[in-house]
Amino acid sequence: MNVTTTTAPHSSVLLEVEVPSDRLDREVAESVRRLSRRTRVPGFRPGKAPRAMLERVLGEGAVLDDAVDRLVESAYREAIIETSTVPLARASIEVVQAEEGKPVVFKATVPVPPEVALGDYRNFPFAPEIDETDDPKVDKVLDELRDQQARLDPVEGRPVRDGDYAIIGFTGTRDGVPFEGGSSERAPVIVGDGRFIPGFEEALVGATIGDPVEFDITFPEDYPEAELAGQPVHFTATVKELREKVAPAADDEFARSVGDYADLAALRSEIRRRLERNALDRARHRFADRIIEYAVANATVDPPDILVDEEVEVMHDEMKAAMARQGITEEAYLAATGKTAEEMHAEMRPDAEKRVRTLLVLSRVADAEGVEVPPERIEAEVAEARERYASNPRLVEYVGSERARASIRSSLRRSLVIEKIIDDWLVAHPDHPALPHVEDPDADPGSAA
Repeated sequence: MNVTTTTAPHSSVLLEVEVPSDRLDREVAESVRRLSRRTRVPGFRPGKAPRAMLERVLGEGAVLDDAVDRLVESAYREAIIETSTVPLARASIEVVQAEEGKPVVFKATVPVPPEVALGDYRNFPFAPEIDETDDPKVDKVLDELRDQQARLDPVEGRPVRDGDYAIIGFTGTRDGVPFEGGSSERAPVIVGDGRFIPGFEEALVGATIGDPVEFDITFPEDYPEAELAGQPVHFTATVKELREKVAPAADDEFARSVGDYADLAALRSEIRRRLERNALDRARHRFADRIIEYAVANATVDPPDILVDEEVEVMHDEMKAAMARQGITEEAYLAATGKTAEEMHAEMRPDAEKRVRTLLVLSRVADAEGVEVPPERIEAEVAEARERYASNPRLVEYVGSERARASIRSSLRRSLVIEKIIDDWLVAHPDHPALPHVEDPDADPGSAA
């Protein structure tokens, strides 16, 4: 058997194989024996019908076709072993010549793992950037804490202002006729929160309890109800109840009410500490992202279509999982967006190609750095995902699949190799502030809020 190998586009190899004619002769004889055992031919016992009678039942050329199929399959396996070719997926095979008395000739286009030529990925010309923690940022968190502890007090003797909490009754009409969904006896509204259509909440500012206000509004062009989109309507609204949010004073008593703090200074000190820890955590993540971008930009790789297709499916699975957590079915999503699954996949493809390129480069970097993921770490991730999706049998089945495990392994390997590069950089730059891992025992990435 003769095999020639040629590099083909899109990370594939072309194998041109020539198999001697005597092997086809032996395969034809074996096909006659095998088919005659399986085929009922009148007048003959199973396994005894001659080729001519078999082909009268199965059709002319059936024996040769079966023999060629079996020969090509076995010759292909021999060819990839002989050439040390590692298929990434099933080969595309074209039979060029298949005549008795002549060699069988076929071509196999085999997708193979792409070559990744690494460039520089360690001597990057940038450093971690740590956000400054200043008094205004501490004040912002403190104000958020006070807002969480605020009470709603009744308002008397003044009109509605931005930020007020109100209970209103309203009626909407179009051309003098009330429309469906345009009325309510008691509707809660936070004035200025933007939950009503544009202009509605603004029209309430200045209103007083019990006094109706009237105003005209045009519904947005992209309003979900087609009959109202872009249409002018008239509203009459009455404020029935009005409350304002009153936050507690930023003093020692407030500090003691939210935790084990001696005074306000202690609370502010803790807020600052956590903000500084968060800043270090963000700096490490941004640094990791820049290292990845640097490594990918300096590498050369042509992602094969098969891997991009698989990554599209992974992204599709991720999207379905995210929708399931929100109680949304894929069918409902496609109906709401007016897209087909094929259109959705086409939109995902550029990002899928970018992800594949990144994963291929980082996998090659991990090879160069000798980084591997312990099997128990993968199984721990699988167990955690099964628990997270326990209410969805289909997702539980997916996270236990080999494809899901491969995705988890790739993700973990990417993280581990980048963390290694960051740690090595920090060792080489001892004057730079430490950037602890989130999982470090002393790490505290949460905010005081």
